[in-house]
Amino acid sequence: MAVLKFRVYLEEDDAVYRDIVIKHTQHFHDLHLAIVKSYEFDSKHQATFYRSNDNWQRGREISLETYDKAYPVAPLMMAETTIGSEIRDTNQKFIYVYDFVKNWTFLVELINVSKEESSKLVYPSVSRTEGIGPQQYGTKSLLGDKFADIEEKYDLTEATDGFGEEGDESDSSDDNDEAEGAEEGHDEDAF
Repeated sequence: MAVLKFRVYLEEDDAVYRDIVIKHTQHFHDLHLAIVKSYEFDSKHQATFYRSNDNWQRGREISLETYDKAYPVAPLMMAETTIGSEIRDTNQKFIYVYDFVKNWTFLVELINVSKEESSKLVYPSVSRTEGIGPQQYGTKSLLGDKFADIEEKYDLTEATDGFGEEGDESDSSDDNDEAEGAEEGHDEDAF
């Protein structure tokens, strides 16, 4: 039984990807769930695959369900279509679109075919993770919830226009002292 390894890139950043191994007899629905899980997305939204060529042009659609839109050709259904049935060459490509509102687009490329199945793995399985995936519902800092605590503790919203000056009071004698210090070649605030 053939085991296929797909590299699933985030369209905007090819340094962010997941390698997913899956049996050729499994369905596109299994691959869809593996991609969503590997990027830590929920599986509540619309999704579709497109068969693709080397130039990443969209071909025949393999859809999660039939959506209310015009199709040039009736789509194949993910739950009924095996992955092996859609492999045309050794570097087959697919485009995967998830959540038609957010329009998350992933480039899916076949990178390896193996005849050896691992008894230790449950297929499909993520074999490699590179880069930090996007947050499904907007941006979230790497610090996550901790950033809100830091922001509150140090009140980072106060100086939103840029960096504040130390001792913001406008005292003309302070300005003169700073100017004299700068002329002499030493500025106490320099770092």
